[in-house]
Amino acid sequence: MRQTHAKPPLRSLQVFEAAARCGSFTAAGEELGITQSGVSRQVSDLEATLGVALFRRKGARLSVTPAGERLARQLGDAFARTWSAVADARASDQVVTLSMLPSVAARWFAPRLGAFMAAHPNIDLRITASRHLVDFTAEGVDAAIRYSPAPLRDLDALKLGTETVTPVCSALYAEEHALRAPADMYRATLLCGDIPEDWPAWFDAAGCSHPPPTGPRLGDDGAILQAAVEGQGVALGRSLLVADDISTGRLVTPFTISLDASHAYWFVRPKGMAPTPAINAVKNWLIGQFEE
Repeated sequence: MRQTHAKPPLRSLQVFEAAARCGSFTAAGEELGITQSGVSRQVSDLEATLGVALFRRKGARLSVTPAGERLARQLGDAFARTWSAVADARASDQVVTLSMLPSVAARWFAPRLGAFMAAHPNIDLRITASRHLVDFTAEGVDAAIRYSPAPLRDLDALKLGTETVTPVCSALYAEEHALRAPADMYRATLLCGDIPEDWPAWFDAAGCSHPPPTGPRLGDDGAILQAAVEGQGVALGRSLLVADDISTGRLVTPFTISLDASHAYWFVRPKGMAPTPAINAVKNWLIGQFEE
């Protein structure tokens, strides 16, 4: 056959690879959704373009030539990598990396993970728990739940919700220390965190002008609330983080006096980057959780 320098169409290469792998023009046609004669024509055109016989035809029998075997093997490898790349590209649209505070991840999101998976089984949600403000591009983060008075101006932001702050402790601790009025808190151990709302502000709201000395200071809300669950004292609990503990009885609120939190929860993303359907699905699910 006379060889030409024209590049063969990708479709003819795909048809040839299927025919060589299946060992039959008919079977290849069924796999590709074309007729047996269409397969034969594509293969003949490819042989004419390459100037190489790819099949030996002897009556109804068909066999691959050595040149055809080499080409089919290399094409098989190339198509396998191609389809793998396509699958990866499709899967990447379903991956969402969401950043949030460790306390939010542990005490609010983790108990709801099953509900998210049930609602969106095809989304590969990856949580990164961090106290620092992540660099979205450098750290490969798609979106974040941030707890702040207001988001940075360089971010697209949606306000998810606000909360209140109120004293919480174990039921046993409240009973043992007879916490029935704000003045009873003078004999309690006051666990301290690093949120803006502090014990002096709460005692002021409760009408107690001289708050007692505070106790241990723990930098993480998750650790503070766990200490309260374990009966180590009374913590100022953020309503979002203590809701599940209160509903299950792990924590109680001895008093109805609360402070409005100065911070709010925001869903934030980098500006100028169009969200994928998966990111929008995560955002809408979070909105629904905060509305409950």
